Amino acid sequence: MLFSTKAEYGVRLMVELGRQRGTGPVSLNSVAEAENLPLSYLEHLVAKLRKAGLVTSTRGAHGGYSLAHPAEEITMVEVVEALEGQIAPMECFHETPEGKVLCSHEGETDEACATKLLWMRVQGGVNRALAGTTLAELVEFSRRPAEERLPVVGSAA
Repeated sequence: MLFSTKAEYGVRLMVELGRQRGTGPVSLNSVAEAENLPLSYLEHLVAKLRKAGLVTSTRGAHGGYSLAHPAEEITMVEVVEALEGQIAPMECFHETPEGKVLCSHEGETDEACATKLLWMRVQGGVNRALAGTTLAELVEFSRRPAEERLPVVGSAA
C-alpha cells in the first residue's frame, strides 16, 4: 500500500509544527525551507489539516500555523485520513459510516469476495499502526541523533 505525497508531506508539516510548538505560529515558508518542500503544495495540505481541526491559523505579520491540540493527542490516523481520505488497501473497498467494510465485487455474485478477509486484515493493521502513533512520538523520534533513528527491519522504533 502506497500513500501519496499528501500523506508524506503533511506528516512532515505536522512534525515541524510539533518541533516548533510553544514558539508561536509557524510560517509555511519556514516549514517549506526546513523540510525542503514546495510552499504551494504545503498551502493546499494545511487547508485540509485546518478543515480537520488539526491546525489553527493566525493572521498578520507574525502569523502562521500552530497545532490545534497537544502533539500527544494527535494520532497519525487523523492526519493521514485528513489528507488522503479513507484508508483502503484496494480500490474496491469502501467503509460505511458504521465501520462496515464493503467490497464492490460482492455485488457481482451471492458469494463473498474471495480476498476480502486478507484486505480487511491489511487495512486493520495499517489503521492500528497509524492510530497507535502520535505526533509527539514522531517529534521525539526526529530529535534523536541519526545513529539512533536507524530502524531495525520488522520492529517498531
